[in-house]
Amino acid sequence: MKIKFYHSQLEFEYPFTISKGTKTHQEALIIEIIKNGVSGFGEAPAIRYYNISVPQMMADILSLKNDLQVIDFSSAEKWWQFLFQKLKHNSFALCALDMALHDLKAKSENKNLFENFNCEWKNIPPTDYTLGIDSIDVLKDKISKHPFPIYKIKLGLGNEENILSAIREIGNAKIRVDFNEGIDEKRFFELLPVLKNAGVEMIEQPLSKLDEVGMKNIFTKTTIDLFADEYCVAENDVEKCVGKFHGINIKLTKCGGITPALRMIKKARELNLKVMMGSMNESTIGTAAMANFLPLLDKVDMDGILLLKEDLATGINFDKNAKCLKPKGFGLGVEIDRAALNKFFVQEIDIN
Repeated sequence: MKIKFYHSQLEFEYPFTISKGTKTHQEALIIEIIKNGVSGFGEAPAIRYYNISVPQMMADILSLKNDLQVIDFSSAEKWWQFLFQKLKHNSFALCALDMALHDLKAKSENKNLFENFNCEWKNIPPTDYTLGIDSIDVLKDKISKHPFPIYKIKLGLGNEENILSAIREIGNAKIRVDFNEGIDEKRFFELLPVLKNAGVEMIEQPLSKLDEVGMKNIFTKTTIDLFADEYCVAENDVEKCVGKFHGINIKLTKCGGITPALRMIKKARELNLKVMMGSMNESTIGTAAMANFLPLLDKVDMDGILLLKEDLATGINFDKNAKCLKPKGFGLGVEIDRAALNKFFVQEIDIN
């Protein structure tokens, strides 16, 4: 068995701004696990405000070289629990490994990944297109160049009323709002009439993840669906969302991969919480992992590949209603662009 490491740096079409900062490129760790001539791929973006870098992810995985020799490839639950004991401090690296192993296993079995989730390709929710924080003129330009049935708007740095009004004037697309913890309870209630008038269908993480009292107050006083993001990172966070949110937004990178995400979905359904899966601006590799969850989701934000100027693979396609088409091919269902990926090659190790 071999593992190859790639440190990708893909440029955005537009600088991407949220309440936590601006970036022009998305860095990520791509790993390729090669076993018996079959390659499994995993991806984990590097996110500055989580203090996780690509070199750190690589170092943590490289420290497991001896442990990986005895990993159980037959059971996702077993390999994830084994890796979790070693990488519980770094869910990003854990995600990359778990994703690559799922891809490898499904390919070895000649299956689409979603077939291992015991679901059929039906009831697929459409994705949104994310508009980062920007001037109204730039936002209008983005919308004109990227007509979409649903937009997710990043807000939280002020001028929210004017931005929402301007976007609603453009057309009848559905609107989702993501504050990324950018406002407080007082500001939320100031904006609530504006949000309702704009027909906003969901609000993601308006308050700080520490403001549980505020979220309880908001939850009892709005009919707009509230989804937890920063407040619901790992599977142990799902239950505490009851009474504060209507649903959860699962990020594969933050929860530690595909295996715990499946458990989070099951737990959310038991608690009557809606389920969304969100992008962290992954390439087609990481986006394909999300795509295979689509039959299990109520909403999805898998637009990372639409925001990037560059990509590392093909295989994710949308119909006119922004619904992802069924993946072709086994595993994640993507075809790697070797020329694009090899530009970011860093290291290869043998696991014997």
